[in-house]
Amino acid sequence: MSQLKLWSLVIFMSIVTTTFAQTTQHKIVFQFTNANDSMQQKAFTKQLQNITDHWPSAQIEVVCYNNGIDYLLTTKSKHVKAIMELKKKGVKFVACQNTMTQRSIKAEDLLPEAEIVPAGIAEIVERQEEGWSYIKGGF
Repeated sequence: MSQLKLWSLVIFMSIVTTTFAQTTQHKIVFQFTNANDSMQQKAFTKQLQNITDHWPSAQIEVVCYNNGIDYLLTTKSKHVKAIMELKKKGVKFVACQNTMTQRSIKAEDLLPEAEIVPAGIAEIVERQEEGWSYIKGGF
């Protein structure tokens, strides 16, 4: 009788765990600060493609500041087409206004897929306070 209870518990826990995993809404905020290196851009783009393939319904926001803002510049981004495709999948790309001001970058210098936030670090902190998972993009 004891083994029956144990197996019943194991089966119940498996069902609960599977159900929870299927209903979890993943929310991920990526920090990207190293885009002046083309290998960083390539690796980061692949990371975003992998996560959107694995969790197509995940909410994903990419916060670019410091050198990472190059990823969103029309003159420096090496992955414009991939960014366009990721945006179509729902990935949100944001640029830090503080970095833009410091580097004299205008809104029209950014890819059309990019939005602007006042402060990149503050954006990441706010997302974490809302329960988003934090990932440092690149390698």
